[in-house]
Amino acid sequence: MITLRNSQDRGHADHGWLKSQHSFSFAGYYDPAHMGWGSLRVINEDRIAPDTGFGTHGHRDMEIVSYVVSGALAHKDNMGNGTIIPPGDVQRMSAGRGVTHSEFNGAPGQTTHFFQIWLLPRENGLPPGYEQKTYADADKRGRLRLVASPDGADGSLTLHADAALYAGLIDGDESATLILDPARKAYVHLIRGSLEVNGHALRGGDAALLARESGLVLSGGNDAEVLVFDLAP
Repeated sequence: MITLRNSQDRGHADHGWLKSQHSFSFAGYYDPAHMGWGSLRVINEDRIAPDTGFGTHGHRDMEIVSYVVSGALAHKDNMGNGTIIPPGDVQRMSAGRGVTHSEFNGAPGQTTHFFQIWLLPRENGLPPGYEQKTYADADKRGRLRLVASPDGADGSLTLHADAALYAGLIDGDESATLILDPARKAYVHLIRGSLEVNGHALRGGDAALLARESGLVLSGGNDAEVLVFDLAP
């Protein structure tokens, strides 16, 4: 079963310095029909204006992944991490039993466009943690590159969650496939371009929610950048 969600059906928030689109209920956006999908709880597409950002705030008991599309994200936390996250880098922060951090636009004169992703941890009260890695476009071209997984396989980030995250770039005759366990769920979010997911057409910002499917085929891409999640049900 495949359910499509159009980009315009997402929640929207405009704070001036921050423009955000919410795939699932978050902050002032509440939709009981969209509270998450499997172990995936939040996908926010955020655009931060120059010289602004999120001041120091706290999280707990959540796996938080940041995926930067353009610009750069400046991260600082109470674990002693102070980093810049450029496009191509993926960051994982385990909030665990409690962490505080800030995120600011780290690209002078540019809007920073990134995705903030929350996944439910396999258990609460874990120690906080941080990890950041670079994944070149060449590694994502015409395929799904594993960027986060429970066991850190294939050089991916280590998630303390029953979920795997893939990133891909699909264009022209390129295609990518993924075997799925029908007992699990999957989620496809198209960042930009256009793409077919098991024959269903998506445009930038659209998503496909999959249940009881045994496989995923991505094809017919036109400058497509895509995130794919393999999720606990």
